[in-house]
Amino acid sequence: MTREFEGKTEQEAIDMAIQELGLERDDFDVEIIDSHKKTFFKKGSVKIRVHIPEPVVEEPFIGEVLSSESENEEKILKFIETLISKMGYECKVNINFRKDYKLGFNIESPNSSILIGRKGKNLDAIQLITNVYAAKLDEDYKIIVDSEDYRMRHEEYIVRNAFKSAEYVRKTGKSKLLEPMNPFERRLIHTALNDFNGVETKSEGEGLYKQVRIIPVKND
Repeated sequence: MTREFEGKTEQEAIDMAIQELGLERDDFDVEIIDSHKKTFFKKGSVKIRVHIPEPVVEEPFIGEVLSSESENEEKILKFIETLISKMGYECKVNINFRKDYKLGFNIESPNSSILIGRKGKNLDAIQLITNVYAAKLDEDYKIIVDSEDYRMRHEEYIVRNAFKSAEYVRKTGKSKLLEPMNPFERRLIHTALNDFNGVETKSEGEGLYKQVRIIPVKND
């Protein structure tokens, strides 16, 4: 989402944006689209465009607990609980999203931070193993495993960081290589910056965890 504000100075325009949008300064990126210096005959002014990153999520989770509708769903739920139990942690697993063969499972545990792991690596592993098991029940299943809304929070962070990096690339004219990411995370960045003027993105590297490079481009 973008909004435009104008003030006598860049800081005044930013302050207006903070007050009207009810956001903190770190919650949005600023692009100066027009600037006029103060002269004897004319007051100075700065017009900015505020870029507010919106979370790009694969599927929205419904904030409720759903009952199992089939034997397979119950088996997958029990599989996740058993898997985590064998890891040595207590948990309660609920179904909180269902769309055709796509199922969302939420893990509630006093050890959620450990189950999520650094940058969600443990949660991704649990999700991968669960998808392997679910595919044996029905190859059409796609399972998403979450805990404490980590995936939504992580996606918001990725998009916000992508906008900040793109602004840096546009201002400096230097490309920037982001940290290695999985295919879904890279897709978030490509989608978020698709309409961001002055930059383009491409993936580099081999294997599952590639890096996204943000490259400056000249607009016609």
